[in-house]
Amino acid sequence: MKDNIEYELPYLRIGVCYYKIIKQPLASKDQVKKIIPWNGPTITEDHGVNYKREIIKYDSFCNIPDNINYQRVVGNSYNMYEPIDHDIKPGQFEIILSFIRHIFGDQFTFGLDYLTIIWRNPTQILPILCLVSLARNTGKTTFLNFLKDIFGDNMTINTNEDFRNQFNSGWTSKLLIGVDEVLLDRKEDTERLKYLSTTRSIKSESKGKDKIEQEFYGKFILCANDESDFIKISPNETRYWIRKIPTIANDNIELRLQMQKEIPFFLHFLTNRKIETENKTRMWFTREQLYTDALHKVINGVTTKLEKEIKNLIVDQLFISTLDFIHLTPKDLIWLLKTENNVSVSSTDITNIISEKWGYKPETKSKYYKKLKLSLTNDGNIDVSYVKGTGRYYTFEKNKFCEM
Repeated sequence: MKDNIEYELPYLRIGVCYYKIIKQPLASKDQVKKIIPWNGPTITEDHGVNYKREIIKYDSFCNIPDNINYQRVVGNSYNMYEPIDHDIKPGQFEIILSFIRHIFGDQFTFGLDYLTIIWRNPTQILPILCLVSLARNTGKTTFLNFLKDIFGDNMTINTNEDFRNQFNSGWTSKLLIGVDEVLLDRKEDTERLKYLSTTRSIKSESKGKDKIEQEFYGKFILCANDESDFIKISPNETRYWIRKIPTIANDNIELRLQMQKEIPFFLHFLTNRKIETENKTRMWFTREQLYTDALHKVINGVTTKLEKEIKNLIVDQLFISTLDFIHLTPKDLIWLLKTENNVSVSSTDITNIISEKWGYKPETKSKYYKKLKLSLTNDGNIDVSYVKGTGRYYTFEKNKFCEM
């Protein structure tokens, strides 16, 4: 009863507040459903005194994703998750299958399992899927559009700034969050993405509205034209699945339309196929299953870039120093990287390079040491002096270090 009235009247009352269901036009000529706050007196003015009596009243919003046994109303709460609008039935889907094989390559079975889990068990935590390639015409954006055609308003395709914006209500209720041409190379971006990939709740914030805590089941899919520096990933990270996507051999401008026709058949297949991998981690797949050369390149690329930054700073300090050596703690290097290069790192990032890769060992106990202090004299020259520091410092000798 409620569902029928909901679509006859474009208004809802949630708690004591009114909302209007609208279809907002997009530049792509598509439309996106939005539920926006509406003024009660305006409804009366537009439709008459008795109109509001017909508006269905709910206690609250909820976000319960279910693609197979969908419910718009759960208890007396309005489900923000949208029903899947496809006439699911048996049939052939060779074009979709070929495209998925192109995207996932030798991990084709894992790719099918990934899509099956999203379809059948949308609350399951899954890895952050990253599709990367320097080449054009690879199908990365087509893959995002393909998922958008399947999941409709339950997916959003964002920009980097949408992800960073504090007003996040546009994507916090979505099942899939795609970011095209991603560049999230700041440490705070990485930390936020890592947190969001495993959290079960999130604070949703709209402009001019209080934050609302809600359940969150979003899965992130990132597409990047950069193969090594689009995001910072530490060597032991387990949350990312990175695939380098090859160029599509035969360009097909009708590919999206052809796949749209096969979606009902593909969803029937996902509903009934056996998932071939076992649930062994909180993100279902193991690190070994998803480790790729593309992931290795990102890890190594970030480390190499940071390594160069650290080495250049130490060389600069040695060049300025009046001594044949300098003492530096990880804290000193963190400050220098932030001040000189606007690079934010953790002490673990520093020690991974200096201790594990370069083989330097810090002092076993915290000791006093001399730190360089630079200041400008009245005649514009740089005055080099030393201040007292304390910590477990590393010692870098001018002759040995500059030969590295």
